[in-house]
Amino acid sequence: MRIGELAKKAGCGADTVRYYEREGLLPPPGRSEGNYRLYDAGHLARLAFIRNCRALEMSLGEIRTLLGVKDGGGADCSGVTALLDAHIGHVDERIARLAALREQLAGLRERCCGVTPVADCGILQGLAEGGGEAAAGGGRKCLGDAGSLCGREAG
Repeated sequence: MRIGELAKKAGCGADTVRYYEREGLLPPPGRSEGNYRLYDAGHLARLAFIRNCRALEMSLGEIRTLLGVKDGGGADCSGVTALLDAHIGHVDERIARLAALREQLAGLRERCCGVTPVADCGILQGLAEGGGEAAAGGGRKCLGDAGSLCGREAG
């Protein structure tokens, strides 16, 4: 099959196929007399494996390692489980960073009820004071409707 057909079957673009070839994740395909790339079922299976790994947000290095183990047919899969454990650790770290980011954004959001003049907007003031870090512990709170303490010190 040619690159367009392979890409369509794998659910990606031809540029993605070429990229994985350049990165050495896909072996070079054969060529037709007209110098078109010709792929087989093995290329499709390998591309599906790569795409599944990418869907799990694995890096190219991690994928390269997994493919090396898969291709090498080692004695056991301890390297695979170790790699996955490390990837789970990276995901846990990212979740913690995202939770902290959400908290900072929520702190900013609490600083304004959305109906104050722009000059008094607590969100914009919080960002000017130092972004989300200053906003998370900021003293300005929106305490209700448009006529209340939006943008002014709560206390």
